[in-house]
Amino acid sequence: MAATNWIVLLLTHPLEFKTLLQFYLYHEQKRDIKAIKEHPTSGWDRESMRRCWDFLDMTSRSFAAVIKELEGDLARTICLFYLVLRGLDTIEDDMTIPDDVKQPILRNFHKHTVTPGWKFDGCGPNEKDRQLLVEYDIVVEEVNRLAPHYRDVIVDICHKMENGMADFAHKAATTGSIYLERISDYDLYCHYVAGLVGEGLSRIFSASGKEASWVGDQLELSDSMGLLLQKTNIIRDYREDTDEQRYFWPREIWGKYGFKEMKEMYAPEAAEQAQWVDALDYLRFLKNQTVFNFCAIPATMAIATLELCFMNPTMFQRNIKIRKAEAAGLIMRSTNPREVGLIFREYARKIHAKAVPSDPNYLKLAVSCGRIEQWFQHNYPSFVQVVDSGNGPKAEIDETDARSRILALESEQDKAMAAKEESVGHNYEETSVKETLMYLLAAVAVLVGFCSISVYLILHFFDEPNTGDFAYPNPREVVSKVIETVTFGLVKSSDLKFLRSGILWSSFSIF
Repeated sequence: MAATNWIVLLLTHPLEFKTLLQFYLYHEQKRDIKAIKEHPTSGWDRESMRRCWDFLDMTSRSFAAVIKELEGDLARTICLFYLVLRGLDTIEDDMTIPDDVKQPILRNFHKHTVTPGWKFDGCGPNEKDRQLLVEYDIVVEEVNRLAPHYRDVIVDICHKMENGMADFAHKAATTGSIYLERISDYDLYCHYVAGLVGEGLSRIFSASGKEASWVGDQLELSDSMGLLLQKTNIIRDYREDTDEQRYFWPREIWGKYGFKEMKEMYAPEAAEQAQWVDALDYLRFLKNQTVFNFCAIPATMAIATLELCFMNPTMFQRNIKIRKAEAAGLIMRSTNPREVGLIFREYARKIHAKAVPSDPNYLKLAVSCGRIEQWFQHNYPSFVQVVDSGNGPKAEIDETDARSRILALESEQDKAMAAKEESVGHNYEETSVKETLMYLLAAVAVLVGFCSISVYLILHFFDEPNTGDFAYPNPREVVSKVIETVTFGLVKSSDLKFLRSGILWSSFSIF
């Protein structure tokens, strides 16, 4: 900024002046890809890769800064990933290329990306990223230098994306319809052009080893991250897209308000909320700081842009962007999931404050904003404050908050329950032996009683007198001997014959 601009900013927006001054003085660049020690991973020592970094600066000022700060070979890999998809998107967006020429190029772009020497100079002269395709052979050369596990992800995502783009481009060329009709078509298109980017980035993060392997499998959350950024850009770029006859808003949204053409809209109420909470969940998975910054900064910029566009008729007249000081503040704050959650909550409250009850979508909007509040309170309760202490950060409970009293009661109940369970455990250990012995004796008593009753019934109903020379023992004497034996365990050898004959006689008597 020129000196006069700084003076004007100081006089008109002193707080923004302070933020920008802090950013320029204290925000340090995490990595210098031009440094000699970074050459092995950044590729700056090769002319072809230096040209790729130049293309990144020319095609995306917003993403270029965060990409360059990624660790190791991630920066170079994602730079090339971005350029490949930018080249594909340039061909799809170019309305001067006939459909019969565009279709084979789109559907084979993943093959062209690894074909040495391939480039394309058939884009219209006014296409802003035309030069990237004219020198695309440089990108091809660098893509083929990547490790196979990176290159395979880039080629696979490019293959999926090109087919989706080709389908939509062919439909527009053959049906004559320049509009997406349904919201489902809009979501599918955004999935192809942005959701797949999120999937590819997650897979690259995992392949690098800087994030967990399962991050690459979080397809739904990765898709939501991509859709959040894409739909924000579509909302923000309404005027530019309509001037160039690119229409992305589906007719299902604006047609019900009586508009026949999208360019007739002046002040419809629109805001994108579906992917807010999913984006916050995705950010909580990331552990590497540079990867987190790479994902968090665009997300916070997106929610700030949505707040700027919401209920702002200026966006239908020209492109609007958040102010530089606001962007600088978001960059400095987007360092951890809790702070990003606070940023989302702040802008969600601003969006909700702008909403009017007469809006047909007022209730849906309020629910979406409430989900952000709920997400933040669930993950980072506001009555728990993180404060600095001599031993580092620690959590403190705000005693003035009613929820702290509930937490204290629940904590006391948990302690009482734990103490009770511990006491019961000790008592159980002491009495378990006594209870086992008591149950065993009871079982023996029941068994003896059952046997005694059975023998008594047998003797009572089948008692017969002895006849002949051989005298059978009296059954009652047998029973008494059995009871004596069971009770005292005393049996004389002279009694064994007596017991055997008596038991046999008692048994035969039944028959």
